Formats: sequence, C-alpha cells, structure tokens
Amino acid sequence: MEKIEITKMTLDDFEQIKPILTTDFDDFWVPHLLKSELMGEHKIYMVAKQNQEIVGFAGAMLNFPDLEIMNVVVKKTQRRKGIGKLLLEKLIEMAQKHHFENIFLEVNETNQMAKGLYEKVGFEYIGLRKNYYGENQHARIMVKKINNL
Repeated sequence: MEKIEITKMTLDDFEQIKPILTTDFDDFWVPHLLKSELMGEHKIYMVAKQNQEIVGFAGAMLNFPDLEIMNVVVKKTQRRKGIGKLLLEKLIEMAQKHHFENIFLEVNETNQMAKGLYEKVGFEYIGLRKNYYGENQHARIMVKKINNL
C-alpha cells in the first residue's frame, strides 16, 4: 500500500469530496450533514490522503472526559486496505494524548467488517440501540477504555 497521510480535515478537503460523497463513500454522509459536522463545536475531523487524493475520513465529538466517534469512512474502492484502521488508530492516539478516559461509538449490528475492526483495536460491546439505523437495523454500542485513573 502506498503511503497514507492523515491530516485535519479542512473546508478545501470537504469541497474536494463533496461531489463524490454519496457515490464513492457512503450515502448516509450527504454534503450538508458532513459540512455541519465539520463546522460543529467540539468536533474533530481528519482525512486520509494517498497521492493527494482523499481515500477516507473520520470524525469525533470531544465530550471530555469521553470521545465519541461519529464516523470512520473509507472510499468504496479503497476498502480492506487498512485505511480505516489507520484513521481509527489516529483517533485513539489523539484520545490518549489529550487524556480522554473512554472512546464510544455505535456501529450497525450487521456491519461485520466494521465490528471486526473495532474489536481488533480493543473496543468492547456494552449495549444495543434497537432500530437506531431504521427498522430492524440495530446499533451496537462499543467502548474502548483509554486513560482510566
């Protein structure tokens, strides 16, 4: 795999992925939702770039002492190459550096690939939100403990 650079997402990055957001990434992240997340208070978004092309992005809400991952998204043509794991590890590293205690996330119970990734980096299942993503589309709530005193 060619080198992946992970940096803070800018409005220029947003403008670069805006036209392909629903086709090349996931249709949930329509441009106005992502832009409002990017501009929101207490949020951090980062992009993964390969040869200046954005191949993934991730975001989190800073709710000290906890961090809540809002999304980890990889371009459809670039999945299963470790990009999601790199983005996730960067969020974990940031949480450790800034002394967050826990990282929470929700993942669709049917998304085996994402659940496997989260478990691989130490997230544990703690609960279920029924019908969170729609009828019979439950969210698995997961946590990774970081800096518990």
